[in-house]
Amino acid sequence: MASVPSRMTAIGIRSPGGPETLVPEDRPVPQPGAGEILIKVAAAGVNRPDVMQRMGLYPPPKGAPDIPGLEIAGEVAALGEGVTRWKLGDKVCALVIGGGYAEYCLAHESHALPVLAGYSMTEAAAIPETFFTVWHNVFERGGLKTGETLLVHGGSSGIGTTAIQLAKQFGARVIVTAGSDDKCEACRKLGADVAVNYKTQDFVAMTKEATGGKGADVILDMVGGDYIERNYEAAAVEGRIVQIAFQGSPKATVDFRRIMLKRLHHTGSTLRSRSVEDKGLIAQAIAQSVLPMIASGKVRPVMDSTFPLAEASKAHARMESSAHIGKIVLTA
Repeated sequence: MASVPSRMTAIGIRSPGGPETLVPEDRPVPQPGAGEILIKVAAAGVNRPDVMQRMGLYPPPKGAPDIPGLEIAGEVAALGEGVTRWKLGDKVCALVIGGGYAEYCLAHESHALPVLAGYSMTEAAAIPETFFTVWHNVFERGGLKTGETLLVHGGSSGIGTTAIQLAKQFGARVIVTAGSDDKCEACRKLGADVAVNYKTQDFVAMTKEATGGKGADVILDMVGGDYIERNYEAAAVEGRIVQIAFQGSPKATVDFRRIMLKRLHHTGSTLRSRSVEDKGLIAQAIAQSVLPMIASGKVRPVMDSTFPLAEASKAHARMESSAHIGKIVLTA
């Protein structure tokens, strides 16, 4: 391994605002603490929370760097005290609490996974955030089982394309919503049984129709707002609704009687603020249950586009256009 420099290029947020506020800056290279690895970043995934952070709506948790970026892939460049899982030069992808849009980034050793044979660094960087999120929320919190029906909002997003593939591998039926006929077609090609264009079709009616009136057993929602009440309508008896974001309003007027009548569970989670141990356990579960599927190519990250690190603002503009299908990744 080449020696680690003391300075690096990172993408800073000049001030809360549009994509143009993302600018390359000269920053010190961070030093790994106990249990941490320093990764020379080859690629970094772009996610909605990065956009929210840039707009000033999602401040980094205490102790996290102010540089955006929640998932990376690259080579281990330095080891913190007590690290035993990785050695210098290992190729890894990792979930991080921030700092991914940079030439070097810290990760906890338990939050890293190996870069699998046959996968580029760009593809590897598109795995952690979406796979951690989908595994934890659809399977651990939502308890999706073989033979059940999953309804995913935003089916063509990074989260959506991952959820479709994983749910199908575990023997579930999948209904998705997406905002265009092209996106619906892309979701069907990935394995979605039913794709609803939410601009022209009613997802509640189509979910009921597709399930013989029963409704969806698990609903993965990143919209919120008036979708909350509609999710209650679309859910089956004993249905589980899992909230992972609010692209609409986090507030809604809802008739909660449906929760009692259908015995619904409405839960949710955010990943970034979870403890090191929690995320380590999710990583372990993914290594056991999901990595073999990724290794065999049965499940793969769906790639939309890549941009050089210095053009992070263009990557954000692409994400905000909502024209993308799958993952947007920055490359070093």
